[in-house]
Amino acid sequence: MLPKVTLQGHILVPEIDMENVKRELVVHANLTNEELGCLKFEVTADANIANRFNVYEEFVNQAAFDSHQLRVKISTWGKVTKNVTRHYQISNGA
Repeated sequence: MLPKVTLQGHILVPEIDMENVKRELVVHANLTNEELGCLKFEVTADANIANRFNVYEEFVNQAAFDSHQLRVKISTWGKVTKNVTRHYQISNGA
């Protein structure tokens, strides 16, 4: 069995993009949770830092994670988050 892939960290959203990111996040989360191989997908506003969102994702394997990354690149989410700073750690483990 291939190891699952976990991504955790946060994104920092420029103030100018905040409304678009918040609006599109709902769609992005729904689409991601419907993806084959998505075990868990959570993006939550940080309680202490206004422009920070904490991210946690789990996919069944690398192929599912890679498929998700490809979808994101061509999605509206990919467009509205082009100025977002991403701080992630990705691990492969059982």
